[in-house]
Amino acid sequence: DGRWRLAVSNEAVDPRFVKMLIGYEDRRFYAHDGVDYRALARAVFQVARHRRIVSGGSTLTMQVARLLDHRSTRTVTGKLRQILYARKIERQLSKQEILSLYFVLAPYGGNLEGIRAASLAYFGKEPGRLTSAEAAMLVAIPQAPELRRPERSPAGVRKARDRVLDRLVRARVLKADDARAAMGEPVRSRRRNFPKFAAHLARRTRLQAPGRDH
Repeated sequence: DGRWRLAVSNEAVDPRFVKMLIGYEDRRFYAHDGVDYRALARAVFQVARHRRIVSGGSTLTMQVARLLDHRSTRTVTGKLRQILYARKIERQLSKQEILSLYFVLAPYGGNLEGIRAASLAYFGKEPGRLTSAEAAMLVAIPQAPELRRPERSPAGVRKARDRVLDRLVRARVLKADDARAAMGEPVRSRRRNFPKFAAHLARRTRLQAPGRDH
């Protein structure tokens, strides 16, 4: 479908990124059944108090549900559908399988989906070894992938990255010294080209003759 969506195993993703992702997006990921009701209640209270969205309340499982369902979750009906789908996912998949889906489906701007495609495009390397700054940037982009594309808004993605780092310090996921060092790292604003391996032709060839050794 014209997107860079590359398979990646959980073991091939830097544990630093996984720790930061869960620490920022879903601290009770391993304890809830797909829905963090405390986070949802806090998000509703904050909207009522501040008249704007302060925190979303969506778990990683709910985000996976939205990425699989492709329908809006901005209405009450849409949010309820997302919650039910998230709980269904939790009943059928392990936590590691849910993370695997997020690693492949998370949007990173343009036609980039998943951490491996994003790491190759933005850093020119596989996601198995990331700096704290790179990991924080990959945590931040999926929240607003088009607004935080490094090649279009390096200042915007840097601000979002630093906000992730700051919150992780307050959550005691990251040491203050490490966060300060990461904030000093520049944002690479050039998107790298992928190798030209004729992916569409290769896929068509495999479909036409699945039993042959290509």
